[in-house]
Amino acid sequence: MNNVLKMREHTYLANTYNRFDVALKYGNGVTVVDDEGKEYLDFTSGIGVCGLGHSFEPWVKATTNQLKDIEHTSNLFYTEPMVDVAEKLCKAAKMEKVFFANSGAEANEGAIKAARKYAFDIYKGDRTEIITLKNSFHGRTLTTLSATGQDHFHQFFDPFTPGFVHVEPNNFDELANAVTSKTLAIMVEVVQGEGGVIPLAGTYLQAIQDICDHKDILFIIDEVQSGMGRTGSLFAYMQYDLKPDIVTTAKGLGNGLPIGAVLLGDKVEDIFEKGDHGSTFGANPVACAGANVVMDYMNEKLYSNVLQMGDRLTTKLKEIPQVIQVDGLGLMLGIAIDPSINARDVVNACIEKGLLILTAKDRLRLLPPLVISEKHVDKAVAILADVLADQVKG
Repeated sequence: MNNVLKMREHTYLANTYNRFDVALKYGNGVTVVDDEGKEYLDFTSGIGVCGLGHSFEPWVKATTNQLKDIEHTSNLFYTEPMVDVAEKLCKAAKMEKVFFANSGAEANEGAIKAARKYAFDIYKGDRTEIITLKNSFHGRTLTTLSATGQDHFHQFFDPFTPGFVHVEPNNFDELANAVTSKTLAIMVEVVQGEGGVIPLAGTYLQAIQDICDHKDILFIIDEVQSGMGRTGSLFAYMQYDLKPDIVTTAKGLGNGLPIGAVLLGDKVEDIFEKGDHGSTFGANPVACAGANVVMDYMNEKLYSNVLQMGDRLTTKLKEIPQVIQVDGLGLMLGIAIDPSINARDVVNACIEKGLLILTAKDRLRLLPPLVISEKHVDKAVAILADVLADQVKG
């Protein structure tokens, strides 16, 4: 890549990212191209963002047209794109209302605020604790880091926000014992994305639903990474017959533009009053124009492709000798590999061969665009198989 660009990045940007040596220039569909003209098969989709693929023409047209009309208004005024996407989200998710933010962390922050406001209004401050799961990830603000159940995130930035209790995932007895008179909500990811792409057991999720129903505890589901068709349904929780009170989403909702959303069920739909929460850029009309296109393509044809390609990808990955296990749902997959192989080294070697993938802890992670075909799956698996075989030889 351009070393001058790399040096300028090092000079002017905060040292918060361990970037790969690739400078991406443009993309189309499932392919991206770097500044030297090299093509890559993109199985990251911007960390699960570009679900409809890069430069998706209807999305480009809608966002460009909106830019020509008006690019920003703030939430002091009405805009049609905002109301349109709110209606589509609420109807598709069978939720009542939505608050728009700009990212997954902001959406989760909004969900936590809504839950605490509910506890304040209904229980007069007697309920102060939210149960989350170990190995979870909910964002990088101080409060969402506090909600995150991974110890290595709880460093350097003390004091963290109090009021969170972390329990082992899929351990019902530990969860039940953690519920007290102070518990106001239980917050989970159906698939723990940054934790290695580990799905929760369906029986465990249903047990959470039952506890919440019987004790008037709010059920919050973080679908920031697993939502927007990624797992073969609009949201992953829909595959488990769950009825959450609050759902968060982001990433794939914008297909490349920053937008997050907090979906509110009937119990909490009116919990926010004027002035309780806000965002200057939330519901930006350009981002909402893009999100409207995304919602228009959330249909059975797309979900069917996600499930079919996910099954094909999983089956072929399991045939690779160095692959120990494949977890996930749809096109949100985590790959456990031979422990003698370093996942970051695999990613770098895949880049050399024209395939972009991710890591999650010590695993490989695949989040390809939802529009991939059999040829994309087969090519990606072939590259990964060659790389893993070379790593063993090395």
